[in-house]
Amino acid sequence: MPEPEWLGRGPRVAIRPVRPGDGPEFTRLVRASEALHHPWLSMPATEADFAAYAATLDGEQRAGLLVCLRETGAPAGFVNINNIVRGRFQCGALGYGAFAPAAGRGLMSEGLGLVLRHAFGPLGLHRLEANVQPGNAASLALVKRNGFRLEGFSPAFLFIDGAWRDHERWAITADMLPDHDG
Repeated sequence: MPEPEWLGRGPRVAIRPVRPGDGPEFTRLVRASEALHHPWLSMPATEADFAAYAATLDGEQRAGLLVCLRETGAPAGFVNINNIVRGRFQCGALGYGAFAPAAGRGLMSEGLGLVLRHAFGPLGLHRLEANVQPGNAASLALVKRNGFRLEGFSPAFLFIDGAWRDHERWAITADMLPDHDG
């Protein structure tokens, strides 16, 4: 089997685009991870939901990336860059989640670092935002580890799990990366 076309590689993980053929494994991992993400996040858990999700990943306004173990290629999680706006803004909003078999091992932190370099490099973005529910300790730790700054609080920001949920607004710009050269 040929090695995937990685968009970025780290010591333990690599990132690649989500592909339509990822549906069976992705949805299996989503179902195995429901307890990990409830009530913070809902992900496509059926083949039909995955197909609809994958169809929205056009690369222009929304990019979907899998964080995969380098050794096996197995998915460890995903990161979406949503609502990409070009022009003077050059910004996207992140959505992400680890899959239960890989959770708590720092793999998503490494993967998010690769996504940041891809977004601020080849994708040409200047800013990424992450909106995190205040009680989601794992997600807050992830953005903090990757250098995001807290910018504010948004009451009743997103409708998740049957209710409008408050979120903290976190962001990072290209010049905040430690190895930024411009």
